[in-house]
Amino acid sequence: MSPAPLPVLVVGGGPVGLTAANLLAASGVQVVLVERNASTSDEAKAISLDDESLRTLHRADLADPVLETVVPGTGTRYYDRRGRPLFHARGPQPYWLGYPFKNQFAQPELERVLLDALKSRPGADVRFSTELVAVLDDECADHVSVGLRTTGDKSGDGEVAQFSWVLGCDGGRSTVRELRGIGMTGNSHEEVWLVADTTGDHHEERYGMHHGRPDRPTVIVPGRGGRCRYEFLLHPGEGRKGEADFETIRRLIAPYRHITEDQVERSTSYTFNAVVADRWRDGRCLLLGDAAHMMPPFAGQGLNSGVRDAANVAWKISEVWHGRAAERLLDTYEPERRPHATAMVKYSEKLGDVVMTTDKRRALVRDIAARSLLLTPPGRRYLTQMRFRPPARHDAGLVHGAHKLTGSILPQPRVLVPPSLRPRMLDGVLGHGFALLGVDVPDEAWQRFDGSEWRDIAWPIRRIDVFLDDRLPKAEAGRYAIADADGRLEEALAPARNRFVLVKPDRYIAAVMGPNDIPGVGASLREVMA
Repeated sequence: MSPAPLPVLVVGGGPVGLTAANLLAASGVQVVLVERNASTSDEAKAISLDDESLRTLHRADLADPVLETVVPGTGTRYYDRRGRPLFHARGPQPYWLGYPFKNQFAQPELERVLLDALKSRPGADVRFSTELVAVLDDECADHVSVGLRTTGDKSGDGEVAQFSWVLGCDGGRSTVRELRGIGMTGNSHEEVWLVADTTGDHHEERYGMHHGRPDRPTVIVPGRGGRCRYEFLLHPGEGRKGEADFETIRRLIAPYRHITEDQVERSTSYTFNAVVADRWRDGRCLLLGDAAHMMPPFAGQGLNSGVRDAANVAWKISEVWHGRAAERLLDTYEPERRPHATAMVKYSEKLGDVVMTTDKRRALVRDIAARSLLLTPPGRRYLTQMRFRPPARHDAGLVHGAHKLTGSILPQPRVLVPPSLRPRMLDGVLGHGFALLGVDVPDEAWQRFDGSEWRDIAWPIRRIDVFLDDRLPKAEAGRYAIADADGRLEEALAPARNRFVLVKPDRYIAAVMGPNDIPGVGASLREVMA
């Protein structure tokens, strides 16, 4: 009998590390999380959680408790150089992924929710005030040895422990990245921004506000219960990184509200980087979140990109840890995530250059261009639906074929499920693993999956018949059945009519195939996972 696999080590107790650890523990993987600090953070950091992140948290039964801490948002409203509204970017269709498009939150509250959930999970071990000090080169192929010690303890050598994998979720100054000698490529920006989280605020908007005034670019993001975040670009001489005195805060916030010192919950001044790690995997060590990529805050995608990393890595680690897939499955992580993360870094940088410019002529051109686009339906959709944002998709990795849906994320409409036919969210039917959707395919087409290319695959696949054209769903033996409840299932899957759609656990589409493509896709997947 084979010994039980060693636990997975997650380094870093921020939102990305806590999300990854929760996803792993929810799938039955033993996990140890270490954090160098004595508790979760109380700093002014991330402020926006998007619909894809909430969908990921749902996989670990965390969406509902997290929703108790956020403002279900409606996107971002942009203002011109004179303070007049330009347009409201609400994103794609409302609830396209099953949750509000953009949600304001306080990171300390989010971390507490994620931590409480992790502590309650069997097989999860959380160690604060514990730091990683070494990743040892080990000749053994099935584990990695690391050095751990109590933070600040220089008197002893600490302990050496073995883990199956190490996930570096330890931020921009990642110890995992440094110990593995991995560099970062990109740009560092010297502009200093002051951020202040305040209480007792009058703002009640459910959207963020970006004020593109060249004299003082400003971001305002209202929260729950009178909380509000203010961010200001500081002029030279107004402050340095890490500093945030109350008099400067009071002066900058004065145009928007009166504030007292006790109403400043937390504050700091920061600069930002636009960099990507040169590689995201080194043996049994993988980088996630800011350890792998750092970006300007203007698109609100720093944390959300890290949650995408966690969603991608966690199910793959789980499949390998449980012995259902080969280690080479983890080779697909970087090809799937790096292109979009890199594009998001560049996009965030460019968005800041345009929206938060201090050049008056450039701001004038920006405003004229935006108002011109708003005069036409395509231009209006381009701005209000944020079609200028890089789409998240997998063009390499665990994908097969060139169908236009391949590599994209599957939306989450409401569906009807027999026998009750009560509307349900799609993810509740897809389950936690792979799902194979037969979109208006005959019963005999399903029999093609009984060939050896698919029969020998170890990982379970939930089979689901999809009924389009407002027909009643009928479940067959060994398969689920769903039909459209709100019009969006047909909109999403009509391009795959009479085909099969293979959906990965992170809800990205691995392949769209006709009956004749089934053997080839099965062989391709077995090559990666068997």
